[in-house]
Amino acid sequence: MMTLLLSLCRSLQMLWKNRLYQGPSPRNQTFSVLYSYFHFSKKEQRYFSLTLPFLQNTKATKLLISKAISSSNSGKNRSKQESSVSLHPLFSAGTAKKKSEMFGYKKDQQNCLPFSSPVLLPKNPLNSEEWEKVKENFEQKDIFENWMMTQMIKYNCSIDIAKSLLSWIAKKNNGIVGYKLLVGYLTLCVSQSHTTEVVDVYEIMKTRYRTLEPEGYTLLIRGLIHSDRWRETLSLLEDIKKVMSPSKKNYGDCIKGALLHQEVNLAWNLYLEMLNHRIIPNWETFQAFFDFAKGVNNNQFEGRLLDILLYLRHNQMYPTEPFAQSIKAWFESGRCSACERMLESNQLNSEEYEFLKQRVLKDVLDGGDQYRKTTPKEIHRFENFIKSCPPFDIVIDALNVTKMFPRIRQSQTLLDVVSQITKQNLQVLVLGRKHMLKGSSRWQKNEMAAVQNMAYCFFADNVSEDDAFLLYATLHSGNHCRFLTRDLMRDHKACLPDDKTRHLFFRWQQGHQLVFLNYYPGKKIVFQSVLTYNTVVQTTGDSWHIPYDENMVERYSYEVPTKWLCLQQKN
Repeated sequence: MMTLLLSLCRSLQMLWKNRLYQGPSPRNQTFSVLYSYFHFSKKEQRYFSLTLPFLQNTKATKLLISKAISSSNSGKNRSKQESSVSLHPLFSAGTAKKKSEMFGYKKDQQNCLPFSSPVLLPKNPLNSEEWEKVKENFEQKDIFENWMMTQMIKYNCSIDIAKSLLSWIAKKNNGIVGYKLLVGYLTLCVSQSHTTEVVDVYEIMKTRYRTLEPEGYTLLIRGLIHSDRWRETLSLLEDIKKVMSPSKKNYGDCIKGALLHQEVNLAWNLYLEMLNHRIIPNWETFQAFFDFAKGVNNNQFEGRLLDILLYLRHNQMYPTEPFAQSIKAWFESGRCSACERMLESNQLNSEEYEFLKQRVLKDVLDGGDQYRKTTPKEIHRFENFIKSCPPFDIVIDALNVTKMFPRIRQSQTLLDVVSQITKQNLQVLVLGRKHMLKGSSRWQKNEMAAVQNMAYCFFADNVSEDDAFLLYATLHSGNHCRFLTRDLMRDHKACLPDDKTRHLFFRWQQGHQLVFLNYYPGKKIVFQSVLTYNTVVQTTGDSWHIPYDENMVERYSYEVPTKWLCLQQKN
């Protein structure tokens, strides 16, 4: 049944253009809202062992084992390579806190409010009459609306419910909604990665106000970096500079946005600007540079990363564990463990990617016999859906992924996967079939509703060919987008018209396909890192790196050798 909700953003702009207020500050101001209703629906790393002929590289083998084990949070499963150093207790991390607690310096817990259940928060969107009934049971009626929005933020309420609240407020106040409520709604949009809504709110604020409060700027910058309007975060950063010094969070988000869109020099200049203003970057900003650098063979950028490490040394800064893992992964990615040379990256350059994209997109939905089950109407519906969404970071083949664990309820597996990925503020597309929404022992409705609230979802007809949709959505989103499935796409590769296209497709697939390393319900999911180097015979003039097949090991055509020969010319 279609749920009628407030179209908060797009309907506002026409009215606001006629009722502009150019006040200096929005703190105590209100804005006009035209309310209307609509239905809201949203949303390996294969380790290589470089060897002399016929000798196995045990170091690389141990590295593989340690990499997999160290992902676990339990102490007994930690990597043997990660050894702890016995320090004098005075300098050991955590000693000061333990000492404080020992001498009774804990915070006075009696001053903290007890945890209370959000009894007034509805589970579904309400109409105006239902909101009125809820307010009747609330004692402090003068703060009800703002209190309710605060609770929605606290408990990460569905954005649909927040829209129904604003619809009711607009309706009973002749289209007037307070600025504080708008910022609260924006907070929910950003935390739940509803990028389209963030852009809409940005348009309203840009039209309505000359300046914003720091919280408004921070939310808009964080929300816009994942959209195609990400460059406008730089304008917001300049607006902040007119009244105050931007925070490390503001700079960090702009840097992350630049890296997400391959603007490396811009990101580095912003980083240097931070340092010039004596603003110490947060760990997420440092980590963003190292995460971007995995598999990138660029001497200049490598030098910049070494500069970051020297900065940490000079300032006696100790990385967090996630950042340390990123540094470790960068040192290991695509580097020969025998001679320390970087191997050729398997990432396609812009020309190669565009060539592959056009060839595959041209054939994948027009298709051949393998797509005869997908109707033209379904294809048209999917194409329109993709055009209406921002670029995705990860595309998930829901049926394929969830069938990997037959003993676990499929909707639970999907919800765990989507929950973990969206916590990284990534745009996610879930591709599924319509039968997944009907409710069953394998597909519970409440879990599927939670998935739809966190990610963009497209549910095809039950007989449609979803592999075509997976490839189309991933390639359409850009070279940064990855896809999650265990399908090896052999049929698709075989249908490509020539060797060049097939080779590019295989390289792209190796660098973009995610697979599970392990998964336990309710716990952190570990993915295998994607391959970052090209598995072909390589030479740098004075060295050769040759992948080869081991004796007695049968390798299928879609697989690559795991053993390498490293040959170096002696001086």
